[in-house]
Amino acid sequence: MTGGLASGPRAPRLVATDLDGTIVRTDGTISGRTVEVVERLEKAGAVFVMVTGRPPRWMAPVAEETGHRGLAVCANGALIYDMHTERVVRSHLLSAGAAREVVEALRRDLPSIAFAIEKGPVDGMPGSFAREAVYVPRWDNDEVAVEDIAVMIAGGAVKLLARVEEMESDELLAAARACLGDAAELTHSSSGGLLEISAVGISKASGLAALAEERGVGADEVIAFGDMPNDLPMLSWAGHSVGMANAHPDVLELVDEVTASNDDHGVAMVLERWF
Repeated sequence: MTGGLASGPRAPRLVATDLDGTIVRTDGTISGRTVEVVERLEKAGAVFVMVTGRPPRWMAPVAEETGHRGLAVCANGALIYDMHTERVVRSHLLSAGAAREVVEALRRDLPSIAFAIEKGPVDGMPGSFAREAVYVPRWDNDEVAVEDIAVMIAGGAVKLLARVEEMESDELLAAARACLGDAAELTHSSSGGLLEISAVGISKASGLAALAEERGVGADEVIAFGDMPNDLPMLSWAGHSVGMANAHPDVLELVDEVTASNDDHGVAMVLERWF
């Protein structure tokens, strides 16, 4: 819905925002201006939802900075995370069988591909990360398990990650879609040749829509902010979509309006129209 929320006096009943590249600045922090407008919108009765590709185990710094406010749709829609209690309250996993088919198909077409996995939560607590020996992470620590792919996917996956070192993310995504069709949900949120794979039908839009329905909020009462291709389903679903000045070209082409960058309080600038 172009217009509506943007041009009229009616405030959004639900505010959904991506984290990295959207409300999280380049230095990894959230500005005080943004935190203040989040406080005001919740006091006004609006629902605040963070919608991110991050797993719950990466949410602690955000929870601290925002005062443990709101809910989070994590892992591109696969998990719903309560920021108040820091517990996973709902999950939608890629089954072991589906993950196996994805791995076999991609490895057939892209022999140099390497895989990693976000494992599911246990008793509401955040899950863990594991990778193949040939998968080179951009971050690592002693707690990361190095396992055979068959072992990794045996219990299903929150999110399957695939990397081809010699390809950029847009190129890898196109190749994977040509290979897999609609056998899984495929997207990316970086420029480093990393593919993110979820169960069929699971996206930022599916997670956000479920939360909105539970609260009696229609899509036309939602404003959403994002910057990367994994935000596209959410931005398409929301009544009013806003892209960051630093966004991927596909986002800039889709959204109803473009705001300032993540480093220049772009989300806060829009929300201050009402809050």
